[in-house]
Parts: sequence; C-alpha cells; structure tokens
Amino acid sequence: MSSSSPDKVLARKGRHKQRYDNEYRLVAGCVPYRTKKDEGNPCSLGNDPGRMEVLMISTPNRTDMVFPKGGWEDDEDVYEAASREAMEEAGVKGIIDRATLGHWVFKSKSSQKSNSPRGACKGYIFAMEVTEELESWPEQATHGRRWVSPGEAYQLCRYDWMREALTALLERLSMIEAVGSTQERTDQTGMYIMLQTTSDGAVALC
Repeated sequence: MSSSSPDKVLARKGRHKQRYDNEYRLVAGCVPYRTKKDEGNPCSLGNDPGRMEVLMISTPNRTDMVFPKGGWEDDEDVYEAASREAMEEAGVKGIIDRATLGHWVFKSKSSQKSNSPRGACKGYIFAMEVTEELESWPEQATHGRRWVSPGEAYQLCRYDWMREALTALLERLSMIEAVGSTQERTDQTGMYIMLQTTSDGAVALC
C-alpha cells in the first residue's frame, strides 16, 4: 500500500541524543518484508519464500544493499527507533515484531583489529511487516529502495550479519528449516546462507 506524506518529515541528525552501552553506540534496525497472496487462494499466504519479498535500500556509489538501521536515541524505545529508521531511510511503515531477530556488534573498518568497543556499534534488528509505503521519505535523495526475493537479498547483502538476520526472519516465518549450529550452506536454489548459533559473536562493519 502506497501513500503520500502530507507533512514533510525530516530525518534526525547528529548524535546528541544517542544512546550508549558503555562505549558501544546503540543501533536499531529492521528487515522490512511483505508476503504476496496466492492468486488461487487469496486467504492463504503459505510458507513459500517465492511469495515473500524483503525491502532493501541502496547507498551512493555501491552496488550491494543494506537493511535500514541507525542510532537508537534516548527519547524512544528500541522498537520506535527501528520503526523511525525504516521510515527515514526506506519510506515504509509497518508492524514491528518485538521479538528481536538478534543483536550484533558492528565494527568500523578502522577498528576491526581492535578488541576495544570504542568506535563499535551494538545493533538490535527486528522484523517489520510493511503496511504502508510512502511516496517520498526523508532520506530519499541518498537511499533508494527495492523489493527483492529472499534469494536475491542474500546476494545483495553487504555484510554477513544481514544474511544472518534474514535467515532468522525466514526461520521465524517457517520458510526454511531452523538449524541449531553456525554453518555455511547452499540451499536448493543455490543461495548463500550464514546460519547463526548466537548473534553475540557476529562481527560486521557499520
């Protein structure tokens, strides 16, 4: 469902309200998704990944894509932060599943070899079932958006944590079988999947 935004909403800037956990900058984000009804049975969504799409966003000068995420601020809870980032970066609103898909530590390129949390982010990622698409959004000039299949999303994901979050979403929606240990595998369609045991140890770039 698409809609126009009657009042121009500006993206939040700066970090004066940023939350921290010791030296970790706290981040919230989501994997926006939608499911397409079976034309032969409109009441059924089923568990076929072919009827499910996720929304990814682009960034300047890159061919890979990301899921919306950003700083969690001190005047909002983590669910509000994830919802706000989805609206600001991807122009969508929806229903946040309050059970997190996982949380990850994101490190900048300059701090990849450091054991210190300084310069690192701790991110909480949620599933969002999209109910509304805005025709314009605050960061539209720098973030395009694109609905893709799960298989295409695995190929486009910039970082491993994104594949792990997507895997967690598909498991939750019963679209793939849950696996209890970390491993890399190729499924029947040939798409790459990183399966997690725990998100605490996952390290990616911010």
